[in-house]
Amino acid sequence: MTLLIAVILVALVFEYINGFHDTANSIATVVSTKVLTPRQAILLAAVTNLVGALLGHAVAKTVSSGLVDSNFVTNQTIICALLGGIGWNLLTWWLGLPSSSTHALVGGLCGATLATAQNNWKAILWSVEKVDKVSGVVKHEGILHKVIYPMFTSPVIGFVAGLILMSLLYALLARARPAMVNAVFGKLQLASAGYMGFAHGLADAQKTMGIITLALVTGTKSGALASLPASLSFLAIQPPTAGGAPDVPWWIKVTCALVMAAGTAAGGWKIIKTMGHKMVKLQPVHGFAAETTAATVLFITGQLGMTVSTTHAITTSIMGVGCAKRFSALKLNVVERILWAWVLTLPVTCLLGYGLMRLVLLF
Repeated sequence: MTLLIAVILVALVFEYINGFHDTANSIATVVSTKVLTPRQAILLAAVTNLVGALLGHAVAKTVSSGLVDSNFVTNQTIICALLGGIGWNLLTWWLGLPSSSTHALVGGLCGATLATAQNNWKAILWSVEKVDKVSGVVKHEGILHKVIYPMFTSPVIGFVAGLILMSLLYALLARARPAMVNAVFGKLQLASAGYMGFAHGLADAQKTMGIITLALVTGTKSGALASLPASLSFLAIQPPTAGGAPDVPWWIKVTCALVMAAGTAAGGWKIIKTMGHKMVKLQPVHGFAAETTAATVLFITGQLGMTVSTTHAITTSIMGVGCAKRFSALKLNVVERILWAWVLTLPVTCLLGYGLMRLVLLF
């Protein structure tokens, strides 16, 4: 029971760090365009993150039952996975790089599970077909469909959609006065920033919800929660039936949503500086286009249960918007550093999770 409590606490630490690490994803553009002050932007992001985190649980179900075989998952596995993700998040935050908290968590979970399973690769659910009991529709689950494919397609979609939307806005506003454009889109960006914050909460808070649900399912299966008093019986979550996924209890949703909102309120100015100032110079119309594009990508993939990176979506949208005027507007040296962080996140956190779990098994 003590170990299970430790798992939940470490998961909430990850959620808090996720909040301030990914704050820039929600508010970098609205701060850099000077539509809102940093304090106002953080308040907007915290509130909209909270609302988004409370609505929906498709991604949480994917994390809790669709990436690794829960038969090979212990509380130690989950702690090692989370610590691997936390370590990478803190390093990239310190360096000011907008890396993916989503992929940090997934990488840590896969590495730690593989170590727990003594290098049995079947513990990683690469590609699985599940039949929906109600509709009879075959659904594709697993790392390949829920992580790898979206990892490559969502940045491309973000870039292209941002480029197209900004090009259309340039065509529509060709004869408009700059002062009028800034005034109108300064107001519209309030809505797009709120939309982005909502989508961020919808996409990112659910990962930790899934991890805590997975920990409680593991505790229930192992019998660790068998002697709970009646007042704590809500902690026990029965393993899902074949082809199904556990429901995420309301108290996990509320807790994760509040912790992420608190982390968001702490801010993440290093990453905001990189995304909002160093990568490309933004005006309110650019911020509106980038936020609307990224939030739509996150909303759609979140509804499909895909673990898409908020960072990838907004960063590539900003790149696409910046390139709509001219490709030279993009500062390629900054983009190169960001891309390296993206490429390294999954393998590094996988190795961290694996190494930490091997140490646990050794000692």
